[in-house]
Amino acid sequence: MPRSVNHAASRHRRKKVMRLAKGYYGRRKNVWTVAKNAVEKGLLYAYRDRKVKKREFRALWIQRINAGAREHGMSYSQLMGGLKKAGIELNRKVLADLALNHPAAFKGIVEKIK
Repeated sequence: MPRSVNHAASRHRRKKVMRLAKGYYGRRKNVWTVAKNAVEKGLLYAYRDRKVKKREFRALWIQRINAGAREHGMSYSQLMGGLKKAGIELNRKVLADLALNHPAAFKGIVEKIK
């Protein structure tokens, strides 16, 4: 008697991985073992880099705030310390947006600290 292998489920599992590999270059898109490894690695990178993205954006915001602060004769740390003392609770994302897109509003905040 032949053994039961549930071919429908295993085919569905392979098709799911091959769909994820669509658009990859070379054998990564159409050879099962290569595609499986490439998709697994890609999913690992996606998971890891969702965490890394948060770090990178925070660093970018800090650079933008620092550049805006230095235009007004302050350093980043002086600005952040002044905000804390003045009780102004704006996060780095908002401050970076103000420094980049609304320099007049950012200047107002800096003047309030000085």
